[in-house]
Amino acid sequence: PLPGIILVAINPYKSLPIYEEEVIYAYSGCEMEDMDPHIFALAEEAYRQMVRFGKNQSLIISGESGAGKTMTAKYAMRYFTTVGGCLGDSSMEEKVLASNPIMEAFGNAKTTRNDNSSRFGKYIEIGFSEVHVTGATIKTYLLEKSRV
Repeated sequence: PLPGIILVAINPYKSLPIYEEEVIYAYSGCEMEDMDPHIFALAEEAYRQMVRFGKNQSLIISGESGAGKTMTAKYAMRYFTTVGGCLGDSSMEEKVLASNPIMEAFGNAKTTRNDNSSRFGKYIEIGFSEVHVTGATIKTYLLEKSRV
């Protein structure tokens, strides 16, 4: 298998105008090498490969606490629902991530080993019918048993 594409992003800790709908449309339909590195470029490439070859795609979002993983996942989902459309409900992104605060509360609980750090991993699966988003599920798994 060919190696995947890696994007290193830095959380600026403030809102920037690089995630607006106009930027989504600027990346839509473009080849990755024609655009600046961006989560929308990765999402477009995954979307294009899924549509072209009908094969599942994965985006792995990793980083330290506060690095912006949740926001990056939201931006990717926003890209898919904007470009591919959303059958039935346009608030898919909000619904999928609605359980996040509750799960984070458990993950951020103080333990004897760690004062405050999330110990959950998340797997988000977005369903498509043709090119439209049809739904999504989020699976949260515990990385540290002492949180239970």
